[in-house]
Amino acid sequence: MEAAGAASPPTEPPVTHPAVAPLAFLLGKWRGEGEGSFPTISSFRYGEELLFSHHPSKPVISYTQKTWKAASGEPMHAESGYWRPRPDGSVDVVIAQSTGLAEVQKGSYDAEKKTVTLQSELVGNASKVKQITRSFQMADGELSYVVQMATITTSLQPHLRALLKRI
Repeated sequence: MEAAGAASPPTEPPVTHPAVAPLAFLLGKWRGEGEGSFPTISSFRYGEELLFSHHPSKPVISYTQKTWKAASGEPMHAESGYWRPRPDGSVDVVIAQSTGLAEVQKGSYDAEKKTVTLQSELVGNASKVKQITRSFQMADGELSYVVQMATITTSLQPHLRALLKRI
């Protein structure tokens, strides 16, 4: 019988599904700031939180994101979805945005360089948005990304960029 007040045994680090292991660098909660611009809108700054979570029995990463106005803290945008890495270095991603827009993206990852590049295959429920790309990179413990967008009147160009730290 264990003595009262005895220390608990150390816990093991979480197990990762083998399919998710190459993207384990994304797992966790990230917070930081970003900026947005596009020819049809005024530039803006925002705060952001991303959560990449995973259950060891599933070969998929759950993704949630929320942003707020940098100056006031007022909520701006939110989205959620799933990332499914494949053994060949490709990744399938589905994202539902709070605006009603849905993305199906395909891309690739490089586990050594800690990068992910995504290209929309389908942008659903969007009358103006025609294409979205997302590029993520982790370096020096920080996660950065760039989102590019094309609309019916504007060619593919940068829309969002952010730098986040794990919290």
